[in-house]
Amino acid sequence: MALPQLNTATYELKLPSTGKTVKYRPFLVKEQKILMLAQESEDEKQIERAFAEIISSCTFGKLSPYKMPLFDIEYIFLKLRGKSVGEKVTLNVLCPDDEKTRVDIDINLKDVGVLMNDDHTNEIELTKDIKIIMKYPTLSDMTGFGEKGEVLSIFEMIKNCIQEIHSGEEIYNSIDISSKELDEFIGNMSIQNFEEVSMFFETMPKLQHVIKVKNPNTKQTGEVTIEGMQSFFV
Repeated sequence: MALPQLNTATYELKLPSTGKTVKYRPFLVKEQKILMLAQESEDEKQIERAFAEIISSCTFGKLSPYKMPLFDIEYIFLKLRGKSVGEKVTLNVLCPDDEKTRVDIDINLKDVGVLMNDDHTNEIELTKDIKIIMKYPTLSDMTGFGEKGEVLSIFEMIKNCIQEIHSGEEIYNSIDISSKELDEFIGNMSIQNFEEVSMFFETMPKLQHVIKVKNPNTKQTGEVTIEGMQSFFV
């Protein structure tokens, strides 16, 4: 005799990047197990695979996590966690005034969202005739980030996120440009150009929440900024 099937509620969210409505369900014990094993391993690649697998399963296979902007992934997992485990998260944070005292702070996930910077743009004008169109880093881009060292990883990230190069009326798509050609193109940027490209990453949408923290020893209150998926959940 077949065992009874447990019904699971479904919900909807809007992707921050496109506004597209996506249906999802809470993650179940089987997915919680995947996440716990990944956390226990302390292996960043395994943790990222766990996030991707859970998001794919809980959105009924309609999304491709490795191809989505990282802030979409962070937002989806925020919603999944809220409906699966509860909206409250307890974080252990460092008091900013003395930078040594740690306190536990409760955060309501309903208050957390993706920060959109009004000054952000993905079009960067390098010269009067040349501009580049950037795309957002994906979970795939972040996999293994830092393995080659911080400097090389940053250059690799920039290369991966150049979507198009416009020169006058000509448009060069990155899929038609060799890795060597992109390396040379980036290497020939001015310092000012490179800083403008860096600003794209600094101002791009991100999961962020600012909390007030009172130091029990000094009685001083300060602000702590929590950013990124792993800051909230790992």
